[in-house]
Formats: sequence, C-alpha cells, structure tokens
Amino acid sequence: MNYQNKMMEIINSLDYRPKLLLHSCCGPCSTTVLSILVKYFDITVLYYNPNIEPFEEYLHRKEEQIRFIKELADKHIEFLDCDYANADFRSSVVGLEGEKEGGARCAVCFKLRLEYTARLAKEKKYDYFGTTLTVSPHKNSEVINKLGALLESSYGVKYLYSDFKKKDGYKKSIELSKKYNLYRQNYCGCEFGRVDL
Repeated sequence: MNYQNKMMEIINSLDYRPKLLLHSCCGPCSTTVLSILVKYFDITVLYYNPNIEPFEEYLHRKEEQIRFIKELADKHIEFLDCDYANADFRSSVVGLEGEKEGGARCAVCFKLRLEYTARLAKEKKYDYFGTTLTVSPHKNSEVINKLGALLESSYGVKYLYSDFKKKDGYKKSIELSKKYNLYRQNYCGCEFGRVDL
C-alpha cells in the first residue's frame, strides 16, 4: 500500500482544520513532515522518545526540536514535552537487546511511542495522531502504519497514515536540516542500535 497516498486521501477529504498530535523523534525528521502537514492541521509536536540514550543525547535532540519549532514561528505548531521514561523502553525490550537494527526490538519501540501518542491524543481530545518516523529510510513504514491502525481501533482516535520518505521527503529533510543548522544524529536512539554502526 502507498501510505503517503492514503494520507493525501485523508487530507483531501477534510472539511475543517483538525487537531493533530504528532509524535516526533527529532528535529531533522520533523522538518519535511511539518512543512507538509501545517497547511492542513493544528499540530502539537509530542517529544516522547524514551529509547534515546544517553540522557545528554536525549536532551540535545529535544533542544534541537524546540529550537526548530521556535524558528518556524508558525501559530499552527505547538510543542509538548514528556518525562524521560527510559526505564519504560528498557523494560519493553528485555530479551531483544541483540536484535539487529530494524528488527523486532524496533517494532516494540515504535509501538511504545505510538501507543503513548494515541493514549494522550484520546485523553486530550485530538482528532488525529501520527508520527514523523516514516520519513526515515531506515524505518519500516508498513510496520509503523499497521501499528497505527491497530492503535486507532484500540483508542478510538484517527491515525494519520504516512510514508514521508516518498517524493524525496527524506532528501528534503536533509536540505531543511542544513538550512536550519540542525544537529543530525548518526544513530536512531538506543544504545543497542548504536553498536550496529
């Protein structure tokens, strides 16, 4: 399935400006995504990434996300921070530490972050929830979107399907990161994936 086309079908069917809770893994990945979605949604960028280690790296990425949003200065984009819940990530991947990057550990990590987003979207009465994760060529968009669909059913909040790497989305994220002088990390986030470098 072309999930980017599915997203555009959703967007083209809108007759109002919905509220979107958008999970973001980092500033660079949010660049292309926000440039596309801000035309159609009132967006709250949710920074929930308990997988990112060490803590200093987590803070650095969060600060870059905040700086990018401030520099955009768009009234339709807000930021929502969360606690650093690394213990939740660590306990969810017990036994999967040795998995290769992109394997079963990553799917568990995607679910952890997407489920938190879906639950919060329901609590705070957002119309949609989604994620920037699909902009990366290293992330399996099919796995992410299938998780999103399951969580939509579980929480009763609409999921915004996506595959932001389509139509040169990843390439554009690199260009925008350079434009805004954003820090681009060289690993996804967790210590286990870092050893794969």
